[in-house]
Amino acid sequence: MSRPPASPSDPSPEPGDGGGFQHPSTPETSSSPGGRPRAIAAISAIVAAEATALLAAAGWYGLQLVTGAPVLSFWGAVFTLALLLAFASWLYAVAVFLFRGFRWPRAGALVAQLFVLTIGFPTLTGGYPLAGLAMLLPAAVAIVLLFDKRVIRFASRAAGSPPAL
Repeated sequence: MSRPPASPSDPSPEPGDGGGFQHPSTPETSSSPGGRPRAIAAISAIVAAEATALLAAAGWYGLQLVTGAPVLSFWGAVFTLALLLAFASWLYAVAVFLFRGFRWPRAGALVAQLFVLTIGFPTLTGGYPLAGLAMLLPAAVAIVLLFDKRVIRFASRAAGSPPAL
């Protein structure tokens, strides 16, 4: 069943076209045969890898906490562990919802990459060049890809509404 247009400027929907709604993953808006730009998959993979690294750091931190590593404040260390776990789960959510084409994870992914850059530069110049490059290069790639036209076009869907562009 077709619904009438929301405003007079909207074209009237054709029968059987889903009421005029076109998902951003249709072939007309993508650069790959599957409908999703490869840049979206790359950004999602980078963000998911960063979340996995944070999860590994949280596991190592928790293990050190359990084995009795000296800390100034036990509850402060527990709070730090909770922050690591929360940020890792937030990054996983950003990766998943960006991959699905939602709008809000673009800002979250950009902020996460800026945080990685602020840690990567001191790491690089502080005597750990491989670790610094391992942080800086993926973050720089993700930032560049986040501003690609195809990524913006694909990841412009608000929750429960048709694409914005």
